[in-house]
Amino acid sequence: MAQVTTPGSPPKPSSSRRPVDSLSNETLLGWLRSMQLIREFETRTQQAYQQAKIGGFCHVYSGQEACAVGTIGCLKDDDPVITAYRDHGHALARGMTARACMAEMYGKAPGCAKGKGGSMHMFDKPNHLYGGHGIVGAQTPLGAGLAFATRYEWEVMGKGSKRVCLCYLGDGAVDQGAFHEALNLSALFGLPVIYIIENNGYSMGTAIGRHTANHENLIDRGKSYGIHSVQIDGLDIRDVYDQFQPVVEMCREEQKPAFVDLLTYRYQGHSMSDPQKYRTKDEVDQFKTKDSIAALLDHLMNDRGAIDEDAWKAMRSEIRDEVKDSVEFAESAEAPDVDQELYSDVFVFPQPNLSPTRDYIHGSKNPLL
Repeated sequence: MAQVTTPGSPPKPSSSRRPVDSLSNETLLGWLRSMQLIREFETRTQQAYQQAKIGGFCHVYSGQEACAVGTIGCLKDDDPVITAYRDHGHALARGMTARACMAEMYGKAPGCAKGKGGSMHMFDKPNHLYGGHGIVGAQTPLGAGLAFATRYEWEVMGKGSKRVCLCYLGDGAVDQGAFHEALNLSALFGLPVIYIIENNGYSMGTAIGRHTANHENLIDRGKSYGIHSVQIDGLDIRDVYDQFQPVVEMCREEQKPAFVDLLTYRYQGHSMSDPQKYRTKDEVDQFKTKDSIAALLDHLMNDRGAIDEDAWKAMRSEIRDEVKDSVEFAESAEAPDVDQELYSDVFVFPQPNLSPTRDYIHGSKNPLL
């Protein structure tokens, strides 16, 4: 029987170089606000779900904020991003408003996907976020496609500039066949996509050591395709920036793929219906002592003197008001019009014989034959 393992301590930075130290207080305070916004948003999301105001599946991002904010903080505004179904954090980090995000959670018409996608399908074309995706690993070939499109546009059509695509997936998706096909094609064609494993140690309720061979060395997966691969501490946003920024620069300049094992931890269950019997409260509490928001706040407050207790209190109050406003907006918003929206934004079969379930009769009596 395979040995059961749980998440361990993240790796230490491989270099003493700290590019993050050259960033302004304003930038780091922006990161702090973005992470706290995600945390507060997810807290209110859980409350609304427990009140049956949000339906369907719901996967919150609490604990993993440094992953989305730190990696997206290394991008340009027009770099495409695609992710899996734990996607609220990425949407907010990429610039989606709390109102658009919460309205989508509630299934309301002003939501980012007109209320037709819900929790797992945040989509924001103006901010180049090309969706959360509910099928495990389905976004990985799409990430390769987005990267291909950016390179084709720049290299063949002579438009724009070099871009890079971020494609996020969980550790439970690393064994999907589509992911390995995407890695192979990305390396073969030289596609500027960075595959980011948000490795929180669990695939639903199964510890990574029980579902993935050689899980301690996930970067070997990328190396086996000749792809530049690194492991990064995803609990400290400064480490994320220091080690991820050079990867982005390499991927953008050389127009080649990269593979990142980003070690993190989620405080809540896999979804809102998860009883979490597979881990102990002590384990969760241990990781909360390494909280990414607290670590950045400590740096800004004690090392840089960029914020004090009163300013931090005011920031949190402002964020609470913003999220509260998003909830009130979502609750009062109109639901999608069924007649107008049921068949819009989807592929339908207007031509005879194209669908086995519409205007089709099996056998020789079919008048369409």
